[in-house]
Amino acid sequence: MEEKLKVKSQKSKDNSYVAAVGRRKEAVARVRLIPGVGLITVNEKPMSEYFSSASFQKIYQRPFEITKTTGKFKGSIKISGGGVSSQLGAVVHGLSRALSLTDISYRALLKKEGFLTRDARVKERRKFGLAQKARAKKQSPKR
Repeated sequence: MEEKLKVKSQKSKDNSYVAAVGRRKEAVARVRLIPGVGLITVNEKPMSEYFSSASFQKIYQRPFEITKTTGKFKGSIKISGGGVSSQLGAVVHGLSRALSLTDISYRALLKKEGFLTRDARVKERRKFGLAQKARAKKQSPKR
């Protein structure tokens, strides 16, 4: 079954952009990509400053490297919820969805790498009557 993506193409004064949403655990990233050379900001900070670790920078650059569009887009990303790692996953998912909307040929490349698949794993809820964690059991007093 093919995933239906909401295509949001807006035209402002002289810029047209592509918008997409990426999700991972509790994190939601709203991505806007504008064709052109420039900076991609995350919550009004440069992306390299928001995700300062070198390993994180390799991960969010991956969709651009696969599609050979490094430096061809500027844009903004708004992130809410989750921790840093899940926010990074949401950003990669959102960037990949936005790139696939800009050119149909990118979709197959990104799909092959698994960037268009929403990772559905979330934290398991805690059950009442048990111990502190989701699967922990209370200790039984034998003696």
